[in-house]
Order: sequence, then C-alpha cells, then structure tokens
Amino acid sequence: MTRVAAVDCGTNSIRLLVCDLDEDQQSDLHREMRVVRLGEGVDRTGSLAPQAIERTRVALVDYATTCRELSVQRIRMVATSASRDADNSAEFRAVVRDVLGVEPQVISGGEEATLSFAGATRALDPREGPFLVMDIGGGSTELVLGTGHVEAALSVDVGCVRLTERHLHGDPPTPIEIAAAENDVDAGIEQLRRAVPVERARTAVGLAGSVTTIAALALGLSSYDRSRIHLSRLSRADIDKVTDDVLGMSRAARAALPVMHPGRVDVIGAGALILRTLVDRLDLSDVLVSEADILDGIAWSMHA
Repeated sequence: MTRVAAVDCGTNSIRLLVCDLDEDQQSDLHREMRVVRLGEGVDRTGSLAPQAIERTRVALVDYATTCRELSVQRIRMVATSASRDADNSAEFRAVVRDVLGVEPQVISGGEEATLSFAGATRALDPREGPFLVMDIGGGSTELVLGTGHVEAALSVDVGCVRLTERHLHGDPPTPIEIAAAENDVDAGIEQLRRAVPVERARTAVGLAGSVTTIAALALGLSSYDRSRIHLSRLSRADIDKVTDDVLGMSRAARAALPVMHPGRVDVIGAGALILRTLVDRLDLSDVLVSEADILDGIAWSMHA
C-alpha cells in the first residue's frame, strides 16, 4: 500500500487528494478544493499576477501541513493551463518548491488529457466505451477518446475563466456577450472535431467543477453532495435549462444557490455555455457526470 498526495493546480482552483493505493483499490483519506484563481488575467497579460501566486502559496502551506499530518509517502503536483501560458511560471515553480518540497510539473494539454482520462474511466465498465471524456477547466477544455487507453485527444484554450474574462462582463451577461463567448467555443470545437473522432464514442463523460455544479443544479440538491452527483446523467434538456438559468441570473442570484461554491459564482455561466455548446455541436444525447478526474489520474500515476 502506498499513501500518496495528488495536487492539481488549474486556472481557477487548486485541489488536494490524499489516498491509499493498493493493487486496484483507492481509499480516499482527504479531498480539498480552494479557488485561488491562479489564472487571473493570464489571457490578457501573459503573466501570473502576484496576488494570484500569493493566494496559491497560502493554499499550498495548508496542503503541506495536511500531507505531513497524514504521513504521505509521495507527492505529485501538476499545473495546467494558466501555468503553461504564463511567462513568469519559473517564479511560481520556485514558490511551490519552497512550500511543498516538490517540483511542480507544468504539463502539456496532451498530458493533462491523458491524466484526466485515466482518472475518469478507471472504474467505468469498458463495455460502455469508447468513452469521450470532456474536461472543462478554467483555461482550457480537453476532449479525449478511448477505451482503456487514450486513442485521440486535444486541448484547446477554451475555459470558463478565460471566456468570462474575455466576454461575460454584464450582470447578467448580455445576449451579445453570450454570442461572442459561444463563437469562441465553436472555434475550439472545430479544432477538437478535426483531432478527435467523436462519432465513435458510446458514452460521453463530463468532468470538473463546472460540470459537477451543473449536475447539482439539475438534481435540485439542497447542498453539494458528491455521492449523488458522481455517475449521475445530464440530459440535453437538463443542460439547456441550467445554462439558460445561470446565464439569466445576476451574480447575487447565482451566489444564493445552495450548491454554488463562492469561487465559481462568476464563471459558472461560461462553464455551462461550454458544456451546452459541446453537447449541441457534437450531437450528444446525454452526459455521464464523474467526480473522478485528473486528480485521481495524478494519484494513480504514483502507484508503485
């Protein structure tokens, strides 16, 4: 048995998973998510903002303490879209080394897709494949096709933070802003379709905070319940309704929703728009929602 800590640092959030791995079994000891918005302004400036690096450092201090208290044997930290795009990522990596004691791995979009696929599909029945894994992040979206292993994948710079900062400035967003954001998503989907044969998929799987929050809203939950969200299914009608609802709400109304994390209030509209556009353009009947994702993939990558 190996006790590992996986850290996933994306554009919007930084997450920690501490678990025991034994043969094919994963026993979770601790999961935590902080919205630090590391990618704040990266799309515009090309650099990680000092305040964003500091927010991330504070979260990592707490994560390092948790790892010590739980006697973690191995730690792997992966940094994705915002860190790939930033011209001062060396400064960020130095902070991580100082606090967490490991070198953060700034991975490519392809590596991100592979880890997400591994985490999301490990416990699924391969007879339901090929799987089309859709990972909607803050700075990028990945589409991955495969059964057991990745057969095709691509990452595009279309994410909920990036689209919100570019286009969705109104409270609520205006139809013109929404149309401009949708055009960006369409351009990304065209790239994805050329690289990933989506028509071969039997099961579409949706990952990450935007998708799981949409599922919580569609289920009408009174509080966020991971066990009820995991492996639930979202129909096209569910996704259409939730997307229309959140895009039509003011920021205050979104913040009042009982399942809404405070750090997702301003970007959930863009995340829902990405999911709706993917489902529509790819002609998907429904989406299987998974709470297992890149974080679980990072953990299993350390299994001896």
